[in-house]
Amino acid sequence: MINQERLAQDFNVMRGITAPGEGINRLAFTDSDWEGRAYLMRQMEAAGLTLRTDAFGNVLGRLAGKDNSLPAVMCGSHSDSVPRGGNYDGLAGVLAALETVRSMREDGFQPDHPIEVVLFMCEESSRFSAATLGSRAMRGELSSEDLQHLHDKEGKTLFSVLKERGLDPENIAGAKYTQPLKAMLELHIEQGKVLEHEGIPVGIVTGIAAPARFYCDIHGAADHSGATPMPLRHDALCAAAEIILAVERAAGAQADPPVVGTVGVVDVTPGVMNVIPGDVSLGVDLRSIDANAREQVEQTVRSEIEAITRARGLRYEIRPVSKESPARMAPALVDLIAAEAEKAGIPYRRMPSGAGHDSMHWADYAPTGMIFIPCRDGISHNPAEYASIEQIVTGVQLYSAVMRRLAVRGEDIS
Repeated sequence: MINQERLAQDFNVMRGITAPGEGINRLAFTDSDWEGRAYLMRQMEAAGLTLRTDAFGNVLGRLAGKDNSLPAVMCGSHSDSVPRGGNYDGLAGVLAALETVRSMREDGFQPDHPIEVVLFMCEESSRFSAATLGSRAMRGELSSEDLQHLHDKEGKTLFSVLKERGLDPENIAGAKYTQPLKAMLELHIEQGKVLEHEGIPVGIVTGIAAPARFYCDIHGAADHSGATPMPLRHDALCAAAEIILAVERAAGAQADPPVVGTVGVVDVTPGVMNVIPGDVSLGVDLRSIDANAREQVEQTVRSEIEAITRARGLRYEIRPVSKESPARMAPALVDLIAAEAEKAGIPYRRMPSGAGHDSMHWADYAPTGMIFIPCRDGISHNPAEYASIEQIVTGVQLYSAVMRRLAVRGEDIS
């Protein structure tokens, strides 16, 4: 039986584990993130899980099954946050997996298949400009070169940060997960308004959109703002403004299947009022559940960048950050989740995920499924992010029922 008070206590403890500032600040591999990780590891051990960590710091807690030769069922999420974020994004999925294992033990339920509860590291892109890095490491999609290339705003490479945490970046290839899996299941807040708007307590994810991200560095000339006539200027920020609007136009023109485009980073140099901006760096994020549609929008944006900078006599560079593949959830697992929701009398809707998640990296490895719960006003990555404990419990009850189905020998979801 899912214990609401215990779940609420875990959320409350984790809410207090944050760096100073408004909201939740558990940026990947910082002290607050590491403290939260340590708390969750203690709870996993107390639940009877046998823990191991990999070269990237991902934590795997194993619950033995009646037959440990059977493929495991994986479940979990992440606990790092964006700056000034909320306490539910990712954490709800970690605590759902933990509470599911606790309830199994308390109810005397012993799974046929072993269960792997995973705490993925560095899911958010806020620090190193690339998302789901822990999952990528476990899938063998993160190289030594990536660790040296990715860095934070202070210039610290991901490699050096891992070393500071006593991890083993030299052996990043050893983080690759190679054991067979029966299924992967993740619970997450929706990070959108659909469920709340429709009054539906659960969403069953059918597919996950994936981002293509790159930086566009625009090079003009930093001249005196008073002494340089308008026709003689090479203003990088004016070009950047045109490019930002071009991203909006290109994404907005692609309606079916939809693509969304965001310029979330604008770094201006020298960044003073009396100097014409000489250099601007833009961070561009394009997403869709359809890789072809996203690629068409990206090519349109790149053509616009070329035309805008040429017309203004500027130079530019494109620095790719990541290009991930959209993921399709396993239809049989989607149907199984729906069947369990109907059995429990829980209304649901099938829906895509516009946000990326750790689960997207596992869909080509094992049947993968996701359960969404509503979040108030659809707000996420914000101090106002909130999901009621009652909504969380409903989601975890369904999640637990699905996990028990998956843990039984002979349940076919291939």
